[in-house]
Amino acid sequence: MKKKRILLKIGSNTLTKETNHISRGKIEDIGRQIADLQDEYEFIIVSSGAIAAAKQFVKLEHNGEEINVKQALASIGQPHLMRIFQENFRELGLFSSQCLLSYSDFEKPKTQSNIKNTINVLVANNYIPIINENDTVATDEIKFGDNDKLAALTAALLNVDLLIIATNTDGIYTKKSLLNNFPETIKKVRKISNLVAEVNNEKSSHGTGGMQSKIDAATIAQKAGIETWIVNGIKDNFILDAIMNKSDFTKINPEN
Repeated sequence: MKKKRILLKIGSNTLTKETNHISRGKIEDIGRQIADLQDEYEFIIVSSGAIAAAKQFVKLEHNGEEINVKQALASIGQPHLMRIFQENFRELGLFSSQCLLSYSDFEKPKTQSNIKNTINVLVANNYIPIINENDTVATDEIKFGDNDKLAALTAALLNVDLLIIATNTDGIYTKKSLLNNFPETIKKVRKISNLVAEVNNEKSSHGTGGMQSKIDAATIAQKAGIETWIVNGIKDNFILDAIMNKSDFTKINPEN
């Protein structure tokens, strides 16, 4: 039986559980769910969190641009982040690998082909690719949106069956419900344009995105015929609960 392919995007706020350090418990929670689902699903992960990981260990002195400090932190934090993934996943019998990409990689047919072929080989050999932007040489993720766009471009390139974006809310809430302090999830969406009026542009505490960048990512995925789920990754079992329809989340249908 051909497995369904899920691209799981994990933001910094999910990985830190909205604290100031990477949560090993959250990474274990993600790994355990992947292990439970591996007979039916294959996973590719796009993970933020390198800068958050570095901040646990160092405080850099600097006189230059803030963006360069963030790039330096990403360089320090990325190996730590991968080590935490590898240690926790290995205990669950899962193998992982690192892939660092830049947005410019998606503009060249040859590079696109190389990315696709490499990731397909990894997945075929039961390795979970863990993708992040190469922040040391590129600033798009730091400036743009916490890897949401990178996740959508990768999902489209690999023709995945489902894009899951883990964030710190139960999907997208109606603006009216937020004004009333009683958040109500928009559960199903076909026309993304209808969401624009519902979204504010507040950024999350560690992430650089906010809900607008997730809508932009879902738009890319929708045009590629891919369904997107925006789920609350802070909660335990968030992947399993969404698949079994036991939680509230926003489902954005593909165009076709």
